[in-house]
Amino acid sequence: MTRPELEAEILHLEPAERVRLTHLLVSGLGDLSSDQVHELWVDEAERRDHELEAGEVKAIPGPEVFARLRRRPA
Repeated sequence: MTRPELEAEILHLEPAERVRLTHLLVSGLGDLSSDQVHELWVDEAERRDHELEAGEVKAIPGPEVFARLRRRPA
């Protein structure tokens, strides 16, 4: 399975399952130094910036994000 295929599968999980998986993955970063974690976040920020600039993804304004969250059932 390729990484994009795995990512697509993960996005089809129920939200509670994605939360559990996220917790597992983040917990697994405990072995990394803070510098390594910082470098990974910088790499991720640069990747996302590239996607935005290339038009591969569309940004959602902050107020809209928060409005959507407030409309979600508890």
